[in-house]
Amino acid sequence: MKITADEGYWFGLGAFETIWVYKNKAIFIDEHLDRLKNAVSYLNIVQEPIDQWIDKRKNEIEKYISENPMENGVLKLTVSKENITITSRQNTYTTEQYEKGFELEYSNIRRNETSPFTYMKTLSYSDCIWEKRKAKENGFDEPIFLNTKGEICEGATTNIFFVSKDKIVTPPVSSGLLNGVMRQYIMKIVNVEERIIRPENIGEFTEIFITNSLLGVMPVKRFGEQIFNSRNITNKLIAEYYKNL
Repeated sequence: MKITADEGYWFGLGAFETIWVYKNKAIFIDEHLDRLKNAVSYLNIVQEPIDQWIDKRKNEIEKYISENPMENGVLKLTVSKENITITSRQNTYTTEQYEKGFELEYSNIRRNETSPFTYMKTLSYSDCIWEKRKAKENGFDEPIFLNTKGEICEGATTNIFFVSKDKIVTPPVSSGLLNGVMRQYIMKIVNVEERIIRPENIGEFTEIFITNSLLGVMPVKRFGEQIFNSRNITNKLIAEYYKNL
């Protein structure tokens, strides 16, 4: 693979999407490409009509999968002004992880809710990767970011949802988070209230789950010092998701 040294290489001015490929089907491909369309348009790194460009990317993804069959894989599309790459790997989330549930801790880094790049999946991803590594070193599965106001935003690679008395709530996008494809899906199939959530509110909730395109819906066993044993709503959402694949 040959990469041209452009502003994506030098400064992270680019975007990417990671797409779950299940039984040779790119799950939520149109939703991923729609988000990519918005990012590359904002970054002004596409030099042809955007809808035409998106159609080409979709055809390339479908061709890649036909040539590289995947039962449970991950396809990554990375774009900068001079480069377009498609790579793949296995999806490594295990049944044991879902049975156990994830353990979360707070990150010391704050999400900048005033930056437009907070709301895009850009190549400037160091905060997420660095904090994810630190969390794993500390025995946790995912770090959770607060914004500059001390409000809960999102995980390094996930969106977060809370349950209280069968009511699902999640932080609003304006808190400073990426509007994930799975987040959008959850909000379409069930009623979700968007509201500001702070660390001191965690005791109000009986369940927590996190989402992204690769893990789908993951139960949370522990967030900081608090343990969550209830999974009633979470398990229903997992069942509904797989039923609709």
